[in-house]
Parts: sequence; C-alpha cells; structure tokens
Amino acid sequence: MKRIFLILTTFLCVEAFAQQKPQYTQYIFNQYLLNPALSGIENYIDFKGGYRKQWSGITDAPQTSFVSAHWALGDNQLWSNALTSFPEQSGDPMDRSYTQNYMSSPSHHGMGVTAVLDKTGPIKRLDANVTYAYHLQLSNNFNLSAGIAAGISSISLDVNELTFDTPYDPALNRALVNQVKPDLSVGLWLYGARMFAGLSVQQILPQKLSFTGDNTFNQGKEVPHFFATTGYKFFVDEEIAIIPSVMVKYVQPSPVSVDLNAKLAFKDKVWLGGSYRKNDSFSAMAGFNIGKMVNLTYSYDFTTSDLNQVSNGSHEIVLGLLLNNIYKVPSYIKIW
Repeated sequence: MKRIFLILTTFLCVEAFAQQKPQYTQYIFNQYLLNPALSGIENYIDFKGGYRKQWSGITDAPQTSFVSAHWALGDNQLWSNALTSFPEQSGDPMDRSYTQNYMSSPSHHGMGVTAVLDKTGPIKRLDANVTYAYHLQLSNNFNLSAGIAAGISSISLDVNELTFDTPYDPALNRALVNQVKPDLSVGLWLYGARMFAGLSVQQILPQKLSFTGDNTFNQGKEVPHFFATTGYKFFVDEEIAIIPSVMVKYVQPSPVSVDLNAKLAFKDKVWLGGSYRKNDSFSAMAGFNIGKMVNLTYSYDFTTSDLNQVSNGSHEIVLGLLLNNIYKVPSYIKIW
C-alpha cells in the first residue's frame, strides 16, 4: 500500500512542477476561465459549457468539463456602445467605423460563476468559484477592470481504480479519499475597441496535498499559476478581421510557456483560428453562430512533443449562449 501512496504523492509532486489547473485551447474565446476581471464585461449574460479530452488514445488521460456564466450588475448594464454590443441603428461592429466611433462602457460592476471538473486516472478535481469585477472607465476609449474569484477545490481519489497486492489492504483505512481546499484567483484586464491586455494569478493560496496521514509521503502541494496576455485587432477589409494574440504562462518551477494565437473572423457567420505552443502542440479551431443567441466552437490539438507517439491529439468543444442579448450582437465579434 505504501507503494500506492508513494506513486500518488509522486504524481502530486510532479503536478506541483507542472500545470495543476486544466489546460484549454479555446481560452482565446473565453478568457473569463483564466481571468475573473472579465466578469460582466458584456452587456448580456455570457454562458458557456465545454468539454476537453486531452491526449486522446492514452488511457486515463485528462478529461475536463466546465460551465461558466457572467453578467453585468446594475441598471446601467445596457450601455449603448460597449465593446461588443451596439444599438441596431449604429451599424455592424465589424465595420472600421464602429471602432472609430467606439466609446468605452460606463464604470460598472460584474459577477459570475464557474465550475470545472477535471479527471485524470483515479484523481478527480472539482473547482467551483464565484467571481466579481469592477470595470473602471479610464477614458472615452479604454476600460480597466479588476476581478477576484473565490471558491473551493474538491480533490478526490477513487480507490476502486487502484490495484493492490491483496484484495483488501488495511492501510486503506488511513487513506484520505477526499480533500476540500479554499481557492482564490485575481486578475486585471485593460480593453478598448481594438486591443486588450490582461494579467491573472490562479490558485494563489498555498495548500498541501496528500492522500495519506503519513508525513513520510506528505510532500504534495499546490502552486500559483501566472498568466499574461495581449492582442490587437487588424482589419483585412470591412468584413474580415484578424486578431493575433500571445499568452505567457508560468507555473514554478516549470519553464515559461508561450502560446501564439490568431483568429480570423468573417463578418457575423464563421471564424477560424490557430494556436502554437512551443515544444507541445499546434491547434486548429473553427466556430459558427446559430442566430444571435447560440455559437458552437471546436478545436483540435496536434501534439508535437514525444507524446505524439502514443496520443492522437486533443479535442475540445464549447457551446455558448448569449442570454438577454438585446442588441443581437454575435459574440465572436469581440476581439479576444
């Protein structure tokens, strides 16, 4: 049994030296998952639900499901010229004239909720958070928001998925099969008509992790995850825009990870995207809008690391709903 605990503790320690939070490909279309400062950035309720199957072909590889929703608070949430919404008489936000006439949104509050279920082998993690952000109107062209996410993380071990030397090991009586920890994240987000930039830190509370009360094997721990991103919107013509962006991620003591992303939007119907993560993968993404309330996106990661010898890549699909979308704006038009 001690071998089992040693393996699990080693797993947790390795996780402490890599990414403990789930990995996403489509974060470039839902930065809210990584940064609570986006809470209430839209003037409609932005709901998303998604599923990711990582490293398809590898037994017990990570699988992640999530739901998220955020909205603005107060009577001023339906501002007439916010970043992604517009009165019908003002025209198409894909037009250059929209960005030229852009006005930042009034200062306002926002909140939201997230729930993420991540399963890898016998270990399952559920993160549930409530988020809050304040959006400050810096000028006629820019807003700066600051946000916080607070909640819990429940990490559990399914002993039924473990194999023992004997049918029943008395050491199981000392196994910690479920642990509940507080969770906290913070973030900043600067945005305007054509650009955005953000900083966030997830899992900032130091927590120890172990599946046994034996201090010999009590070495697992959680570590903070740091994210920095920026992007800019360029027009190819009146109906086509390209949005390159970069994401830098740091989880001590792993090397810094850099993602290069690009999104090509075609009016209010379809978009295509791509991403490259050094020494790990490159991805292809596509999505389309169903009316003005529903959008569906899919991405596929081509593994470039040594895992490509056993993995068929990673799949991710996300369904989005735009609730109370009074101005009928397609959600993908937003620049991130």
